[in-house]
Amino acid sequence: MSVNEGHDGFVLGPGEGKPIGHQLSLKVGEIHTPNLLAVECRFGPGFDVGAHIHAHHEEIFYVLEGELELFAFEPVVRTTGPGSWRDWESASGARVARAPVGSVMYVPAKTPHGFRNPGPGPMRMLFMASPAGHEVYQQDIADLLAAPPSDEAALSEAVAEIRRRHHTEQLTPVIRSPEDL
Repeated sequence: MSVNEGHDGFVLGPGEGKPIGHQLSLKVGEIHTPNLLAVECRFGPGFDVGAHIHAHHEEIFYVLEGELELFAFEPVVRTTGPGSWRDWESASGARVARAPVGSVMYVPAKTPHGFRNPGPGPMRMLFMASPAGHEVYQQDIADLLAAPPSDEAALSEAVAEIRRRHHTEQLTPVIRSPEDL
């Protein structure tokens, strides 16, 4: 059964879910419903997903542990260097926010966004997206990061190619946490 054809829901206990790499755990996805995705994520200090734009997906980030730096706006000027999005500002004056436990960020489709774990410890968040199917993109990225190219430029291009295949425009490169290597 590829989609939950019944009307029953389900409960997952702590630590349950389908692993996506060693940093993500799929809770709800396309196998259950075409409408939404829920993934628990854990990233070490310094991890930066890179600024990017999804053509079709809306997203919600909810901080469970640690802290994030994040944004969801069109900057006045898009710079492309590693981590450069942390200096971006919107036309209305919005800047990158520091988000402690309990913070939520909503990202409409076609909106530049990104997040980073500023440390000093790991962070955990619940990531939700609509429609479902985004877990295939996340699995492709996790597979790449499990055996990445040794050269950071080659890694950045490989991530950009996966993102292109999944209707996502990469604006700045991914930066891996030394803890996640």
